[in-house]
Amino acid sequence: EISEMSERSKQNVAHGLAWSYYVGYLKLVLPRLKKSMEEFSRANPNALACRETWKLHILLPLSCDVYDELEKADSNIQYVTDLTETTLPRGGIKKRVYKHSLYAIKDVDKLWHCAVEYATPLQTLYAMSHDECSAFSREERLEQAMLFYRTLEEILRSSKECTGTYRLIVYKDLGKAETHFLSREILWHLRQQCHEEYAMYEENHSHNPSTSLNSTELDLQISESGLPRPLRSDCF
Repeated sequence: EISEMSERSKQNVAHGLAWSYYVGYLKLVLPRLKKSMEEFSRANPNALACRETWKLHILLPLSCDVYDELEKADSNIQYVTDLTETTLPRGGIKKRVYKHSLYAIKDVDKLWHCAVEYATPLQTLYAMSHDECSAFSREERLEQAMLFYRTLEEILRSSKECTGTYRLIVYKDLGKAETHFLSREILWHLRQQCHEEYAMYEENHSHNPSTSLNSTELDLQISESGLPRPLRSDCF
């Protein structure tokens, strides 16, 4: 009965997507990422000067609207190349290929290079909100997106294999309201990683980008009753 109630209220969708994303993708690729970054840096010593940014920057728009090409989302983001791919046997596929793309982010007076991509499970949430079978409302989709982020953040924080290999960038998508909002979000995170002391000062005396959200803000927007519950009888 509890399982049926959870399914009807769609409480387990984001939770399951976050675990699938981690187990089926991030846990496989993140521990190998820095090696790929090192290989690129040796061939291009000036491109990745700040080692603190040698991470996978994962974009999490709460609108769940994911662009297949980042250049179309923001013209200040330009594709550079693909990092060395990882090939693993997976689910009956002998040579499953995993790879990350490196992008140049245009700043006022320089270019920043980083590996960046969307959290692809958000595409599932977006598609579900437009499918008659699931019929997510806009409010339900937003709640699921926030729950996905919170669950993923908790999983990654507990993962020793993934420590120091990722950066989650969650934000409110302004769409066409601001042409370069996405590059601005990414740049803020890159600067924060390279200039920690300055970033801490800026955070205390100024503010984060208007579209960014942190875990505390999300906690205030999702009630504990909305989280998935364990289905073990000994919990009652």
